[in-house]
Amino acid sequence: MMTKTAVNDIVTFFETITPQSIARVAELYAPDATFKDPFNDVRGLPAIEHIYRHMFEALNAPRFIVTSQLVDGPASFLIWQFKFYFKNFDKTTEQTVRGGTHLLLDAQGKITAHRDYWDPAEEVYEKLPVVGGVMRWLKKRANS
Repeated sequence: MMTKTAVNDIVTFFETITPQSIARVAELYAPDATFKDPFNDVRGLPAIEHIYRHMFEALNAPRFIVTSQLVDGPASFLIWQFKFYFKNFDKTTEQTVRGGTHLLLDAQGKITAHRDYWDPAEEVYEKLPVVGGVMRWLKKRANS
């Protein structure tokens, strides 16, 4: 099944991404593909490539581990862990963000829509100095 093969190729790309392999984005994404996550909402290959390049500029040793995938025709959902080290603080503790990605593929197996789902408050902001304390306090107040 081509879609399953395409998704396997996409997973391999995510799990082995390097600054050099970002050039392969055009092999995996349609020219007018959309990409949305808690920080970005873009369309087109240059904008999507920029997101991946920025990831390597902003973080040390970023990598994805896809733990589960569901493929249903042209749609798929990937469950993943994103592991990295902050560049500017707590440089020695590996961070983990857990999330999922919904992908829609065209007839050629290229991504036309990429949407990431994860909670930036819990997965990132709470781990930051100063901001983290405020976020944890707000969360505690909201739950009381």
